[in-house]
Amino acid sequence: MRSRILGLLTATASAAALLTFASPASADKTAKSLPEKPETTARTAAAFIVSESQFNQMFPNRNPFYTYSGLTAALDAYPGFTNTGSDTVRKQEAAAFLANVSHETGGLVHIVEQNQANYPHYCDRTQPYGCPAGHDKYYGRGPIQLSWNFNYKAAGDALGIDLLHNPDLVQNNAAVAWKTGLWYWNTQNGPGTMTPHNAMVNGAGFGETIRAINGSLECNGGNPGQVQSRIDKYKQFSQVLGVDPGGNLSC
Repeated sequence: MRSRILGLLTATASAAALLTFASPASADKTAKSLPEKPETTARTAAAFIVSESQFNQMFPNRNPFYTYSGLTAALDAYPGFTNTGSDTVRKQEAAAFLANVSHETGGLVHIVEQNQANYPHYCDRTQPYGCPAGHDKYYGRGPIQLSWNFNYKAAGDALGIDLLHNPDLVQNNAAVAWKTGLWYWNTQNGPGTMTPHNAMVNGAGFGETIRAINGSLECNGGNPGQVQSRIDKYKQFSQVLGVDPGGNLSC
């Protein structure tokens, strides 16, 4: 797996540091928050726009850790996710999220960063809360490969889970792992100008989700092969869900 760099901007100035972890693609993410704009409607996990059989079709070789039940259990954390707009928009967002996650984890195969030599690098000791779980405990985990102590704290604070002191929850609890992926998707702009969620529900297109996740390294000709890989997976998953992928697929 290639080493990947992910930078998430947290509330403190030093949080602009880079996150490096292993995954099939490289990424550079800077976290910013944008509000969700469209109205949403109530739902239950059973009403998730992707059925379990469709999920299994998308990820035939996934690690057993990444369960469908874990994903549906995480949905309550962000009720607007795949629950905003028309059925077409909802399916497009589901396909977009799962396509990007698939690209990042090799088809939901990898749970943790594979390069263990990087593990001690993710403790930003300038943060006032330090690294209470250990300086080597904030490596990449989960579908979005959450890394660095300040990102575990930011995601944990948003989700109401103490991930700063208990980072292993992201690799031991499937619902928590999925929630960290949804946290980024729904709240972080990365190097883009909008969250991936807003990109899909406001009609900006799949290409803007790539920009938010890894735009500084892949978009504008940075790595057209990786961009095309994401687009191909998005088209594949859109077909599984029976929805047109729409326009503006590239970045």
